[in-house]
Amino acid sequence: MDQIGAIAETVRQVREQLAVIVGASLSAATDTELCALTVAVEDAGRLLDGLRVATAGEIGDRSRYGLGNDALPVRFGLKRASQVVERLTRVAPAEAARRVSVGTAVRPRTHLDGSPLPPAHAPLAVAMSEGGVGIDAAAVIVRCLDQARSTATDDDIEVAEVALVETAARCTADEVGIQARAWREALDPDGAEPRDERIYRKRSFLLGREVDGLTKFSGVLTPVDAALLAAAFNEADKPGNAPRFLSDVDRATGTTLVTDETGETTIEFVDPRSREQRHYDVVTGLLGAGVRSTGAEQGGMRSKAEVTAIITLDDLRSGHGVGFLDGTDEPVSAATVQQLVCANGYAPILLGDNGEVLMLGQTQRLFSPAQVRALRVRDGGCVNCGAPPGWCDAHHVDQWARDDGPTDIDNGVLLCQDCHRLIHRNAFAMKMIGGRPHILAPPWLDPEQKWRRLGGARTQMITSLQKRIG
Repeated sequence: MDQIGAIAETVRQVREQLAVIVGASLSAATDTELCALTVAVEDAGRLLDGLRVATAGEIGDRSRYGLGNDALPVRFGLKRASQVVERLTRVAPAEAARRVSVGTAVRPRTHLDGSPLPPAHAPLAVAMSEGGVGIDAAAVIVRCLDQARSTATDDDIEVAEVALVETAARCTADEVGIQARAWREALDPDGAEPRDERIYRKRSFLLGREVDGLTKFSGVLTPVDAALLAAAFNEADKPGNAPRFLSDVDRATGTTLVTDETGETTIEFVDPRSREQRHYDVVTGLLGAGVRSTGAEQGGMRSKAEVTAIITLDDLRSGHGVGFLDGTDEPVSAATVQQLVCANGYAPILLGDNGEVLMLGQTQRLFSPAQVRALRVRDGGCVNCGAPPGWCDAHHVDQWARDDGPTDIDNGVLLCQDCHRLIHRNAFAMKMIGGRPHILAPPWLDPEQKWRRLGGARTQMITSLQKRIG
């Protein structure tokens, strides 16, 4: 049996073994075992990704235009290599095209005289053959570096590629994408402007024909317009925000009267709309506001809701005890109040022995709107999970209530509500190192106990990467 036949036979044997394993029940696994199995499966999957792109790259080479009737697509009655991959593997067209693109990039090349040449992306080729990088991360690395190749030197491309391969070994594909785009701009600082111009020319909005009372629409947005719309969507989707652009029907559907054991009746509202319907109402609501606007008034896209929490100063500082929120009967933990104070500020009220108000102070915002804007620029979103800035609150690294932490940008970070809750309630520690936020996970998550840097604005990434390539 030749080498390729042996490889195919090995793959078939592995598949037979996996078919038995896949049927096993995982319900009896411990959390540790389940997490370890998930990692092991993904490691094996990346090795298969290496084989997938290798076969797709070879199909791409055998689909060259110069081969004429001997080209694989012609023999299949097709036009492109990606269609051959699609026909053989039954994957989506976009996935087939991605595999051919990556496979071509990591496939060894041949000089015109027949002598061998290394792959166009040699470091990535080695990493994929070893199962260190999956298709998702590889595709964005290839795309971004190829976009910069017209102006960058081969040495600089290699520096960037090695760094991105190292990033892909420890980060998610989305994080690799952020780094890859930062490298692209560092390698080709003048490339963004012509790309922007090309993108702007492609903007479009198409209104289709009405069918059964509904009209389809489609189109593509420029990055700026997409960001504006995403900001409006993020506001509508952020947990805790008051629903906006509600129709009378939806308001009535979501409103119920609840009578408690004492006979007191309260009004409860649950937004009946799906996420897609909420987004639709945002688009049409903003469109209607724009049509009605006279041009002489300013309108904001953000709404503000105020929640009043009552707690003793000692409990607030210690993080123990409870507080009360207006409109609710059950107390909440001091940690919950700390999170509210961290995000929204506080107003000191001095009470007498009988509970009478002796002094009412003015509300003190812990972070001003200008400071929050600065944090958005610096952090680019939630420093822990990358959630959009519109979902985030400003958090004191050295907490104001507990540690008398200053309300300075150097002591502030952006955290989404989930991560904000995580920091206030779990055994995670944060501190600023060199003006940047770092996090320390508990020992059961990070046995090495290393401080990990969080967040990072993409403009800062580009500047630091440019320094690395001189």
